Amino acid sequence: MAGHSKWANIQHRKRAQDAKRGKLFTKLIREITVAARSGGGDPATNPRLRTAIDKALVGNMTRDTIERATKRGSGGGDGDNYEAVRYEGYGPGGVAIMLDCLTDNRNRTVGEVRHLFSKNGGNLGTDGSVAYLFESHGAIVLPLEMTEDRAFEVALEAGADDVLVQEGGIELLTAPVRLHEVRETLLGLGVEPQSAELVERPATGVELDMEQTLQVVKLLDALEDLDDVQQVYSNAEFSDEALATLA
Repeated sequence: MAGHSKWANIQHRKRAQDAKRGKLFTKLIREITVAARSGGGDPATNPRLRTAIDKALVGNMTRDTIERATKRGSGGGDGDNYEAVRYEGYGPGGVAIMLDCLTDNRNRTVGEVRHLFSKNGGNLGTDGSVAYLFESHGAIVLPLEMTEDRAFEVALEAGADDVLVQEGGIELLTAPVRLHEVRETLLGLGVEPQSAELVERPATGVELDMEQTLQVVKLLDALEDLDDVQQVYSNAEFSDEALATLA
C-alpha cells in the first residue's frame, strides 16, 4: 500500500490547491445536495449525507454553506438533475481506474472521460470491467501525531477492522456501514480523525516504472480536474523516483 500512500500525499496537496480555486468546494456542495435529495436532509438518518458533511468540514467549508446545500437538496432545486454514475477503464501499464461522478448530462461526462483516457494512453471500459479489483471500505485517517501503539489501542476500542501504517500516516479500515459508528467512538475517546470517508481500495496493485508513473499521474490528475468527477480510484503502485520529480 506504500504507493497508494504516496499518491494520497500528492492528492492531499492537490486538494489544498483545489480548495483555493473553489473547485473542491463545488464538488463537495454537489455531493451534499445530491445526498440530501436522495436520502433526506437529516444526517442522523442519512449516512451518505453524514459522510459528505464530514468531508466538507475537513475541507474547511463553513456550516452555513453546508446547511444551505443540505436545504437545497432536501427541498429540491439545483440537485434534482444530478445522478451518480461510475466509469471504469484502464490506464498506461494496465492500471485499473474507477471514477465516481455526479452529472446532469451523461453524454457530456462520458465524452470528456473517454477523451482523457484516449489522450493519455488508456481506454474506457464497460461496466464491471475493473470494479471487481476493488473493495469498499470506510477509511479513517488518524491524527499525524498518533503513535503506532496508540493507533492499535484505539482501533481495538473503536472496533475497526484493520490498521494500515503507511508513509502518509495511520489509517483505520471499517466495513462501510460502520464508518460513522467507529468515527463517533473515536471522538468519544478524544481522537479527532483527519478524515473519515467511504473509499474503494484495490485488492492488488500494479507496479509501474518511472515512465508509466508519470503517464498515469498525468491521466489521474486530468480526470480529477473534471467538474463532474467526485472520486478517482486506481490500483497503481508508483515509482519512488518518478514521485520524487512530482513533489
